[in-house]
Amino acid sequence: MRLFRSAPVALPKFDAPLAPDVPFYAVGDIHGCDSLLEKLFERFAQEAHPTARLVCVGDYVDRGEESAQVLKRLHAMQTGSGGMMVCLMGNHERMLLEFLDNPTKYGVRWLRNGGLQTLASYRLPAVAESAGEAEWQDLRDRLKDQIGDEIENWLRSLPLHWQTGNVAVTHAGADPQLPIAGQDEKSLIWGRSTFFEEVRRDGIWVAHGHVITREAKAENGRIPLDTGAYATGRLTAALIEPDKLTYMSA
Repeated sequence: MRLFRSAPVALPKFDAPLAPDVPFYAVGDIHGCDSLLEKLFERFAQEAHPTARLVCVGDYVDRGEESAQVLKRLHAMQTGSGGMMVCLMGNHERMLLEFLDNPTKYGVRWLRNGGLQTLASYRLPAVAESAGEAEWQDLRDRLKDQIGDEIENWLRSLPLHWQTGNVAVTHAGADPQLPIAGQDEKSLIWGRSTFFEEVRRDGIWVAHGHVITREAKAENGRIPLDTGAYATGRLTAALIEPDKLTYMSA
């Protein structure tokens, strides 16, 4: 009896050209590294691109030591940008907001994931993980006072994605099986393993952060931006233009 082996199924290839309608800078996860962010923005100014927009992928707070300064800088810049700057929601912004909404339930998780550094940037001491409800609520109230209503409301309004032409920007990627506009929040800010396992078939490039990469490299429709600034001292961005992508770091 002769046995026949099935031919391997060819996986789809991503070969769409890079075609944003407008050029833009995409900035990776900042994580409280305001000094690096300042250097990166100085580099943008030196480039002096006349029409490029600016998009930040989220995770502005936690882990690094300067979260308060990052939020103040980004909020002021976006407010005065005339629509040329977009800041997206990351999972660390979501954890911060969950702490503000329900400190007893979410406080321990947030502190364990970098919230200690955010509190320190506002000169607030943490409470013990075993603290009672009153202590958690008091800490929440003091942090809300330090953040201020204007920045808190800005954080709550951050969008989950931004798109120009066939390039979408999200925090953590996207479900390859769904259009960008049809994604749920969990996929966009916490990620999905299938994002790295499957190639999108709609020709949409996705620029993203969330997962640290040693050397940022665009491939298979994915443009990674997170180079672990708080741990590596390297904050990465990309200038994305039609048929051209240029990585840069500070």
